[in-house]
Amino acid sequence: MAEQRCILVVEDDVTIALAVRNRLAAEGFDVRVAGDGQDALVQYGRAEPDLVILDRLLPGMDGLEVCRRMQAARPVPVLMLTALGEETDVLVGLGVGADDYLAKPFSMRELVARIHALLRRVERAGQLAAEDTVIRVGEVEIDTAARRVFVRGIEAQLTRTEFDLLRRLAERPGQVFERDRLLSDVWGFSEAAATRTVDSHVRALRRKLGSDVVRTVHGVGYALVRQ
Repeated sequence: MAEQRCILVVEDDVTIALAVRNRLAAEGFDVRVAGDGQDALVQYGRAEPDLVILDRLLPGMDGLEVCRRMQAARPVPVLMLTALGEETDVLVGLGVGADDYLAKPFSMRELVARIHALLRRVERAGQLAAEDTVIRVGEVEIDTAARRVFVRGIEAQLTRTEFDLLRRLAERPGQVFERDRLLSDVWGFSEAAATRTVDSHVRALRRKLGSDVVRTVHGVGYALVRQ
C-alpha cells in the first residue's frame, strides 16, 4: 500500500479551508490546516508535509514570507492561492519559491489536478536527476543531476517548476513549444484556461536568466534561444 501523502493547507478563510480539507481527505491525503503564518510554520516543522497549499494573503505574516521561511528550512512543493489578479504579485510568489499558483475562485477539480500533477513532477524530477546530464545552451548551463543552473558561470536560483520548464525547452533548443504542450509536459495537465501559468513562469525565467534567453513566438508558444 502506498504511503499516505501529507498536505498542509494554509488558509484563513474557514469556509475555503474546510472545503479543501474535506475534498483532499476524500482523495486519500493526510491533511493539516493552519489559519495563519505562525501556525503554518509550526505545523510545517512538525508534519513535514509533502506539499503546501498556501494562501497569498494571510493575517499577520503574509504568504510570501511564509513561503520564504518554509523553503529556507526544507524545500517543499508550494501551490499558492491568490485572489490578486496583478501579474507582479504572481511573479513575486514564484520568486520566493512557489511552484505553481491558482487564482480564486477555483474549482476543487482543478485544485486536485494541480496537486497530483505537482507531486508527479517531484517524483519525475528525482528520476531525471539520476541521469547525471549537463545541458549547455549558449551561456546557460543546466546540471540536471544537481538541479542547478548557471548563466555565464553565476548560479541562478530557480524554483522547481522553473527548472523543469527550462530543462524541457533546453532539450530542443530553437524548437517552438506550444503553451498547451508545455502544460502537458511540465505541469502534467493541459487546459486552455491555464496557459497563463506558462506565461508567468516564462517571465520569471527571463527575470532570472536574462530577457533574451527565451523567445516568444506570438500566437504559438516559446523557444529557448540558440546563442
